[in-house]
Amino acid sequence: MRVNSPGGSALISDLIWKEVELAKAEKPFVVSYGRYAASGGYYISCGADKIIAEPTTLTGSIGVFSIIPNMQKFFDSKLGITFDGVKSGKFSDFASGLRPLNMDEKNILQKQVDFVYSTFVNNVATGRQMSFDEVNNIGQGRIWSGLQAIDLGLVDEIGGLKYAIESAKELAKIDDYKIIEYPAIKEPFQELIETLQEDMSAMLFSDELDNLFSHYSTALNMVKSKEVQARLPFEIEMN
Repeated sequence: MRVNSPGGSALISDLIWKEVELAKAEKPFVVSYGRYAASGGYYISCGADKIIAEPTTLTGSIGVFSIIPNMQKFFDSKLGITFDGVKSGKFSDFASGLRPLNMDEKNILQKQVDFVYSTFVNNVATGRQMSFDEVNNIGQGRIWSGLQAIDLGLVDEIGGLKYAIESAKELAKIDDYKIIEYPAIKEPFQELIETLQEDMSAMLFSDELDNLFSHYSTALNMVKSKEVQARLPFEIEMN
């Protein structure tokens, strides 16, 4: 399995981790790391038989966070949108993003985050044959390079994808094999058309909102993510 991910939903990470465990029970399971194998990206692969990373792979980030933005003033002051509502219970509009969280809601979120983090650390400890305290000491959101991760026990070897494929071949004791890459590569013309459509939609929408588009885009991404997250809490852009 090739991993190149800064993480994402804690729930989805756990589901993928369980599928890896099922696959590992049937065959040798080797993971190759690309640029990122952080948080949820590390979670899904911590149980592999062998983990191979690049020297500079951002590795680990064994941590969990949850963000519920309060977008009330943004919608009101920036977009001129206000909201009214009725609800049937105390927590019916919990995590709506349209008002500040109260203390009870913050405590609920904190318990969720603590539970997910404990599960994360336990899974890493089992997969890497380490103790809970050992993983916790190098966890808590810390990020390591691939080279550092070897010394910490989070990674087994340094190498690229081809090396990982050779390692998998040796563990499986096979010589006759073929490589299939997913997702399937799209036809160049189809990819061009889809890219043009996306660019056109973004351009038209940005014209409507003018200089508010970047704020709207950021807010929309935050509002969409209501789950507990296991991912890098920042984005890296290369220009």
